[in-house]
Amino acid sequence: MLRRCIQQKDPVSTTAIHCDILKKGSWLDLFATNILLNAYVKAEFAADALKLFDEMPERDNVSYVTLIQGHVCEDYVGLYTRLVREGHELNPYVFTSFLKLFVSLDKAEIGWWLHSPIVKLGYCSNAFVGAALINAYSICGFVDSARSVFEGILCKDIVVWTGIVSCYVENGLFEDSLELLSRMGMAGFMPNNYTFAMALKASIGMGEFDFAKGVHGRILKTGYELDPNVGVGLLQLYTQLGDMSNAVKVFNEMPKNDVIPWSFMIARFGQNGFCKEAFDLFIRMRQAFVSPNEFTFTSILNVCAIGKCSGLGKQIHGLVVKANFDLDVYVSNALIDVYAKCEDMDNAVKLFDELSSRNEVSWNTIIVGYENLGESEEALNIFREALRNQVSVTEVTCSIAIGACASVASMELGVQVHGLAIKTSNAEKVAVRNSLIDMYAKCGDIKDAQSVFNEMETEDVASWNALISGYSTHGLGREALKIFDNMKNSDCKPNGLTFLGVLSGCSNAGLIDEGQNCFESMIQDHGIEPCLEHYTCMVRLLGRSGRLEKAMKLIEGMAYEPSVMIWRAMLSASIVQNNVEFARRSAEEILKINPKDEATYVLLSNMYAGAKQWANVASVRRSMKEKGVKKEPGLSWIEHQGDVYYFSVGMLLHHPDMKLINGMLEWLNMKAKRAGYVPDRNAVLLDMNDEEKDKRLWVHSERLALAFGLVRMRSSRNRILIIKNLRICSDCHSAMKVISSFVQRELVIRDMNRFHHFHAGICSCGDHW
Repeated sequence: MLRRCIQQKDPVSTTAIHCDILKKGSWLDLFATNILLNAYVKAEFAADALKLFDEMPERDNVSYVTLIQGHVCEDYVGLYTRLVREGHELNPYVFTSFLKLFVSLDKAEIGWWLHSPIVKLGYCSNAFVGAALINAYSICGFVDSARSVFEGILCKDIVVWTGIVSCYVENGLFEDSLELLSRMGMAGFMPNNYTFAMALKASIGMGEFDFAKGVHGRILKTGYELDPNVGVGLLQLYTQLGDMSNAVKVFNEMPKNDVIPWSFMIARFGQNGFCKEAFDLFIRMRQAFVSPNEFTFTSILNVCAIGKCSGLGKQIHGLVVKANFDLDVYVSNALIDVYAKCEDMDNAVKLFDELSSRNEVSWNTIIVGYENLGESEEALNIFREALRNQVSVTEVTCSIAIGACASVASMELGVQVHGLAIKTSNAEKVAVRNSLIDMYAKCGDIKDAQSVFNEMETEDVASWNALISGYSTHGLGREALKIFDNMKNSDCKPNGLTFLGVLSGCSNAGLIDEGQNCFESMIQDHGIEPCLEHYTCMVRLLGRSGRLEKAMKLIEGMAYEPSVMIWRAMLSASIVQNNVEFARRSAEEILKINPKDEATYVLLSNMYAGAKQWANVASVRRSMKEKGVKKEPGLSWIEHQGDVYYFSVGMLLHHPDMKLINGMLEWLNMKAKRAGYVPDRNAVLLDMNDEEKDKRLWVHSERLALAFGLVRMRSSRNRILIIKNLRICSDCHSAMKVISSFVQRELVIRDMNRFHHFHAGICSCGDHW
């Protein structure tokens, strides 16, 4: 009757029978009591099972094994000790039960503790016990111990062979695993579905795809292609090769009632950029009445994030809530990522706030979301909050935070994050090092960027690109070319971004011949097709060097339509060279593409103002007003003790340090004039008299920021860094050179194009900017 209750899964009848037994005087023998214990265990009545176990007048090893298999005890080590003390037989069944239990509880390392009594009792040669030991050692990564157990088994069966092969595969020893498979065949064992799955995983891990295809051939001969484990292995093979057509063929031949192949294919379609196919497959899955699990939802949401499909993401969000997966941290993280990638940070933050079990991925996703939207200050605020919440700082967290510091040129905070990366052992990671190189370069300290690069044990392409780009931004074109030569002599091959950095450096330094040679080498020697950014650099290089006609021919010879950036580079170069004809044509081309392009109107207005054609200036400004185009205000900002202070031209009315800044400006003006400074009134693009122009020049935003820095920062701070959102004007450039000769500090200004290092009356750009 009790066995029937177990078979029919009838816990009510089990309890009723037990009550009847108790009424009649608990007359069950040990054999029958073990069956009653098993009935309670199968019914998942843990408390009742433990109570019955403790009240049993006698127990044997079956009683203990029954309790173990039900997972109804907390102290399993104590249970084993109790079994030994009571003198019960330790047989293979007991040992394998305990080994399997410890593995299921993620405590496989206790397996070595049982190995000693197994050897003492002579069960080390038993295939049943040996397979369990091999599995425990495999999970712990003790491959040599597993191999020792394997070699000690006298009569190896298919389970033992499969176990040792799996051990080698799961621990990344793919070549050895294939050698074992060969030995297994020579021993007369035919491969089964699990063996084939391991063979596929090993050959894929080694990159031996032809061998894996050969395994596929054997699978077809033996009929195991319909097995889910084998099918997933074949899907892994063809998706990793990028052969999605064969992957689809394998998938179509597999049984469609298992959620794993569906989830796998959806994930791989997304990772290979086939977003539409992934969505279609998800719809087919729903039509096949296969219930998605957390991995399915995570995969399809990742596809939504890649494709920035906001509408579909919201629909799947609804399905997630209906299926009660909205509390799963991995699914929630994927949802947050969808909203963040679709630039809907309000919903992303709302989900984040509602998430009770956040992990480091949750925090990183929010930080990355703000950083990608250009809201670096908010990204750093979230980073600080994560630290206050004692979130584990990972390689990704450090890289993102350092990148945000680079975006706002926050050197002080960047140095602190660098220190945190060192404390958390993340500073040695290549991704973090690359972010540090970029951060120090963008914060104006190319020497520290070079130091970080020099300390790297292994560099990747991104490391070289970050350093080359840093030197280029600082106007050190020849140094960038030297780094590029060193890169070519290393194991890293340059890519499109590498040449973009080199060409930008040549453009900033006016290195025409070097830039042209680099551009030709990129196409001819490296087979890299130039993109719009490469052409933009070349147009800027040729145009600013006075070769406007050659720049125009380059634009006209492009294989695709020129972008706004290319025409804007041409327009800027034409204005510098005072070529009105090319300037007009460039402006017309830009306004055809984007009638509201603010920069074009500003450059045209400046050109007319420079030529004192005030009627044309008025006409441009009237056109801007009619089309609703607003000029971006010129801003300069400076960081002091972790805070950022912003300045715009002439705006000091409500500044708490207004008197001190004005006093510093007057002192700088007086000292500069004595040192030979002569105002360049052409830099004032307004119709006013010379005295008003001179006054206006001295309240330009970068001079206000400089005065603030000199007032508030200690004289021991040798370097003052100022960030500017527009290009520095000619008069400010001349003034900064003169000021640097008597303030005895290095003045660094990063404008929209590049860095200017002013020291001892000289600028690093060599007056070419």
